[in-house]
Amino acid sequence: MKTRIIIDSACDISKAEADQLGLDFLPLKTLFGNEEYLDGINLSPSEFYEKLVEGDCMPTTSQISPYDFEQLYKEIKDAGETAVVITLSGKLSGTNSSANIALEGYEDCIHIVDSENVCIGEQILVREAVRLRDQGLSATEIADELNVKKKNVCLLALLDTLEYLKRGGRISKTAAFAGGLLSIKPVIAIQDGEVAILGKARGSKNGNNMLMELIEKSGGIDFTMPLTLGYTGLDDSLLQKYMKDRSHIWQGNIESLPISTIGSTIGTHAGPGAIAVAFFHK
Repeated sequence: MKTRIIIDSACDISKAEADQLGLDFLPLKTLFGNEEYLDGINLSPSEFYEKLVEGDCMPTTSQISPYDFEQLYKEIKDAGETAVVITLSGKLSGTNSSANIALEGYEDCIHIVDSENVCIGEQILVREAVRLRDQGLSATEIADELNVKKKNVCLLALLDTLEYLKRGGRISKTAAFAGGLLSIKPVIAIQDGEVAILGKARGSKNGNNMLMELIEKSGGIDFTMPLTLGYTGLDDSLLQKYMKDRSHIWQGNIESLPISTIGSTIGTHAGPGAIAVAFFHK
């Protein structure tokens, strides 16, 4: 019996790579005013950041509908197949709720996993699911494994600006202005499925140091598991500098570092210039 893996676009795996890996890809919607786009279908990450930087309109994202999930569930059941659905955190989007609303009548072939994460944190859980599928595990076995392993996923990010948190109403204009004057770089993480600010560093160098300290504090990186670095914006120069400055972390542990562009789900609030690392801690 074939096992399929259903993902949402918030994991920042491109549609092209999803097709290559044999994944079923469902896009969230990104809205700029009255203009609606399907994330990763007719809105690429570069197009998103161009609109974000150049426009005055603060974008919003919209969850995948129960109907979209149900259509895919029906196709899978009719084919006599099974599937694991991996969604971004249910505390950050209604997408997981939509997946569960559509589940009625398909409980025998569909297994839903709330990643309790987003963007590259969700992505590395998807990559682990692919590895387990390719080892021949059933949908039930994969879902059970992921529900255990997701507790070891660590996503840390360093933001370059407070401007987009201000635009989205997450912080006050006064706090954003003061942070800009002091070159404050917030360090955030996903904890218990929600965004948490772990610290605020003055300048990029101190921010990078804080990222390093938090990686060590988490117990260190398990290099036998998937690992991804990510960035927001139109170029990865800040991430490349971080990788070079912290080369001792990676050298001898991994041949090449996977890099992913972080899309609209987190990019809306982080803005350009953020860097992130997602890994399974030891």
